[in-house]
Amino acid sequence: LFAEYCFNKSHSTAYGAVTYQTAFLKAHFPVAYMAALLSVNSGSSDKMQRYISNCYSMGIEVISPSINYSGIDFTIKNEQILFGLTAIKNLGDTAIKKIIENRNKFGIFKSFTDLCDRLPSNVLNRRNLESLIHCGALDEFSKDNNRAQLLSDLENVMEWASSRNRDRISGQGNLFNSMGQYSQDEFSKPQSSKVDDYSLVEKLKLEKQLLGFYLSDHPLKHLTPPAKL
Repeated sequence: LFAEYCFNKSHSTAYGAVTYQTAFLKAHFPVAYMAALLSVNSGSSDKMQRYISNCYSMGIEVISPSINYSGIDFTIKNEQILFGLTAIKNLGDTAIKKIIENRNKFGIFKSFTDLCDRLPSNVLNRRNLESLIHCGALDEFSKDNNRAQLLSDLENVMEWASSRNRDRISGQGNLFNSMGQYSQDEFSKPQSSKVDDYSLVEKLKLEKQLLGFYLSDHPLKHLTPPAKL
């Protein structure tokens, strides 16, 4: 009846076909469908929050971004949806491109110092790194996912990496660097005192500022049981 007074019937039929196709994909390939939906709407925090909530209700977990495994868009990892780098605030397209290019060429980043050594401040600046820390993308570099410790180490690590980068540029790098390989001098690596991690409330607050919503946890997340697929 709607087609009789608004859209013509061919237009209405096309909408019906698209509705059937998307419903089929969501029913039979739910993880891939939701990952694609999140990627398309990565620029809208409101829509992403709604779709991530949808994922949890469907029994699909959306996991925090990873510096070593996240791509530009949302991807699938072990039937979970891995957060895409493009949806992280304060991390521009150039920085994301450099991260992925370096990772593909030299392999995964082994530590926080390795990341800053391979991508010094002229590539990843302080603001970029703070965003990666607070959204959980560097959790694998810290024991017990201590983001406060990573932030505490940031200044010293950046200074250390900048010094090594200047040495490489001036031709004073070590033998491994002159061969085009990245290595870490155990004697020169920055050392810092241990600090306690943020409280859960503080951690989630910082996470929400950068992602637009809670991701690693939520005060009400455990009160809503997922629907069966």
